Amino acid sequence: MNSRLNGSARLMLVSDLDYTMVDHDEPENLSLLRFNALWEANYRHDSLLVFSTGRSPITYKPLRNEKPLLTPDITIMSVGTEIMYGYGEAMVPDDGWKQHLNHKWDRDIVVEQTNKFPQLTPQEEREQRPHKVSFYVEKVVASEIMNVLSQQLEKRGLDVKIIYSSGIALDVLPKRAGKGQALAYLLKKFKLEGKLPYNTLVCGDSGNDAELFSLPEVYGVMVSNAKEELLQWYAENAHRNPNILHATERCAAGIIQAIGNFHLGPNVSPRDIKDFQKCKVKNFSPAHEVVKFYLFYERWRRAEVEKSEQYFQNFKSVFHPLAIFVHPLGVELPIHQCMDAMAKSYGDKQGKQFWTWVDRLSSAQIGSDTWLVKFDKWELNDDERQCSLTTVLMSSKSELPDAYAWLHMHQTWLDGVELKEPERWVF
Repeated sequence: MNSRLNGSARLMLVSDLDYTMVDHDEPENLSLLRFNALWEANYRHDSLLVFSTGRSPITYKPLRNEKPLLTPDITIMSVGTEIMYGYGEAMVPDDGWKQHLNHKWDRDIVVEQTNKFPQLTPQEEREQRPHKVSFYVEKVVASEIMNVLSQQLEKRGLDVKIIYSSGIALDVLPKRAGKGQALAYLLKKFKLEGKLPYNTLVCGDSGNDAELFSLPEVYGVMVSNAKEELLQWYAENAHRNPNILHATERCAAGIIQAIGNFHLGPNVSPRDIKDFQKCKVKNFSPAHEVVKFYLFYERWRRAEVEKSEQYFQNFKSVFHPLAIFVHPLGVELPIHQCMDAMAKSYGDKQGKQFWTWVDRLSSAQIGSDTWLVKFDKWELNDDERQCSLTTVLMSSKSELPDAYAWLHMHQTWLDGVELKEPERWVF
């Protein structure tokens, strides 16, 4: 665990998904895309991204297919009853956490007792997990049922916790489970490894996130759209805690606000920089170079930058004159041919749903002035999502301390990607 980093994470960001990282009321996902650019440009190389969600592994996957979510290092799922490392086919469960949750837990007894409450409507089968039994229940009867059910399960020899969130969802979990307990478990493991993060920021919007804010060693942000039950918990338990912020911004924008509020690192997303020629960043890097490049690429095709020779020359100057681009179709192209295609694509996505972002960006210095950079490059083109696994070889420019020359660029399609018109892919 944590093998991607040589030492302690500069920042471990732990965020709920629905209505915290993801704003379902924002169709264009701009706040999420702003966060993506900030994280990949400034944090991915030395920090950890953790998603902590009530979603099960089954319902987590379609959210990733629907929204431009980054790939986390760790995913805490099913209201803190499952901890997974990696993503996709490579996801590895934390078996130690599973064993930890078995203490005084018997799922069959929980099901038997909850069947005695007609007010409890079982949630979909995909939300039922080995250490989580989930229901819908009206708010007016929720508190009474929770008290009675808790007493009954205790008499049966179980040690459980019952969590009510979003004014409708009721989850019965082992006493040792929950988002906060799962995070505490991870922090303890990091400490034993000598890799305790320097700072941890937790982010949430509903009742099942309250436990996250209870940990004494973390900063916390409740996004501006936080639900009543979390605000009530805050008023009763933590309103004098200076390390917890009730943001004035929604969802991912509130997370960015909290990073700045607690001085945890850079908090200006590259997406918020309109002209990179006039706004120089303090810590320029290959990662920032890549994010900046694709933001210009997106803006050029959306006609959000001026169609001028100066702008286009600045774009062309990224590449060495003899650079080669290997298209995902396997075709090797000289860079001047790619530039011609780029010039002709100005405004071809104007007024359309067209966004780009990068994910899993990593860089390694392989020479005194040479870097190897790898990342997933995504495009959302109307309703079609496209992704290429991208490798770039770049060198620093001796005459410009904050600039890089791209020497070689190689892209291959992500497994399972099928494009209707692959020739539309420019970079």
